[in-house]
Amino acid sequence: MELRRNQITVGELLDHPGCRKVLQRRFPMLFKHPILGAARSITLEQILSVAQAYVSPKKIEETLNDLRQA
Repeated sequence: MELRRNQITVGELLDHPGCRKVLQRRFPMLFKHPILGAARSITLEQILSVAQAYVSPKKIEETLNDLRQA
C-alpha cells in the first residue's frame, strides 16, 4: 500500500485488509486498546513519533516494509 510519506491515517490502514493483518500480527495488543477507535484520524507519521519511544527501530522499519507490500 502507498503510505503517502506516512500521511496515511490509521483508519485507512485498518480499513485495508492486508495492512490490518500486518498490524494484527505485529502489534496484537493494539487491537485491545480502548483508544484505537479515536486513533483512526491520526496519521502514521504521528503514530511513529510516539511509537519510537516503545518500539525498536528495526521492528518499525520491518512493519513499514510489510505495510508497503500489503
